[in-house]
Amino acid sequence: MIPCRLQPGDEIRIISPSTSMAVVKGKQIDIAVKTLESLGFNVTFGQYVDEHDEFFSTSIEHRVSDIHEAFRDSNVKGILTAIGGYNSNQLLKYLDYTLIKSNPKVFCGFSDITALHLAIYQKTGLTTYYGPHFSTFGMKKQSDYTIQSFLEAVTNDAPIEIEPSDVWSDDKWYLDQEDRNYFPNNYTILQDGEAEGKLIGGNLCTLNLLQGTEFLPSLEGCILFIEDDEETHPLSFDRDLQSLLHLSDMNQIRGLLIGRFQNQTNMTDSALRKIIESKEELKGIPIIANVNFGHTDPIATIPIGAQATISAKNGKLELLVEQ
Repeated sequence: MIPCRLQPGDEIRIISPSTSMAVVKGKQIDIAVKTLESLGFNVTFGQYVDEHDEFFSTSIEHRVSDIHEAFRDSNVKGILTAIGGYNSNQLLKYLDYTLIKSNPKVFCGFSDITALHLAIYQKTGLTTYYGPHFSTFGMKKQSDYTIQSFLEAVTNDAPIEIEPSDVWSDDKWYLDQEDRNYFPNNYTILQDGEAEGKLIGGNLCTLNLLQGTEFLPSLEGCILFIEDDEETHPLSFDRDLQSLLHLSDMNQIRGLLIGRFQNQTNMTDSALRKIIESKEELKGIPIIANVNFGHTDPIATIPIGAQATISAKNGKLELLVEQ
C-alpha cells in the first residue's frame, strides 16, 4: 500500500515517538521549519512533541496519542519523526494498526524509528520511508542529495536510483553548524551479482529487537538493508548480523545493502569484508557497502516494501527502486 504523494501546500506533522524534540536546539528547529516550508510544505507539531522525562522521552500514552492523531487528522498528509533514540519499540503493541491502515500517509524517519517502520509494514502493508528526521532538515549546510532523495521518494512515483553522493561527512553537525569536513564518496561492492526483491530493513540493532515478535516482517525474498550508529564496532556488528542470519527466512534473502559506518565505529573495508566472507549464509548474493543511508550525511530516503533491483558486475553498480 503506497501513501498519497506529498504536494505543495501539504501539512507535515512532527512527532516524537522516541527521544523528545526538546533535545533539538531552537535554531535547528527554525532552520528545519524554514527548509520544509521552502519545499512547499506546512509544518505542524504534535501535542507532546517537546514533553520529556528523565530519559528525555515521555509516556507511552502520550507518544501513541501523537502518532494516532497524526494519522487520524485528515489535514495531515505526511509525518516526520523529530529524532531517533532508544525506545520506540515500547509503543508497538499499543498502536491502532486499523487506524493507520485506514489513513495511509507518508511516514519518515530512521534509526530507532526502524521498530515503527517494520511494525507498521508488517501489520498494515503500508510503505513507509527510511529517511531524514525533522531534525535532519535543521542542518545549516543542507545537503541537496538528502533533500532531492526525500522529494523523489515522497512526491512522485518515478523509479529512484540510489546513487552515491559526491562526498560524505561524519561531523556532529548539531554541535557545530559551521565547521564541517567532507570526504570523497563511493559505494563498495563486496560481492557481485544481480537481485530483485522488496526492500526490508533499517537500523540493525533495532531490527534485532523484533526477532520472535509479531512485528517483524518476513525477510524471504527481500533485499535487506541494514546500518548502525557510532555505538557499534566490528565485533558487535558481526554478532548482531549473525543473530539476524539465524532467522529461518534469512537464507532466502536476495541481496544486502549496508549503510556507511561512522568513523567512531572503527569499521574498515577490510574488516567488513572479513565479516561478510565468514557468513556462509550470504554466499551467492550481491552485497554493497557504504551506501548512503544511516547515521552519516547525506542520506537517501528508502521506501520500505518497495521493489528494488541490484546489478553489481565488473565494478559497475546500479541500485534502482520501483515505486
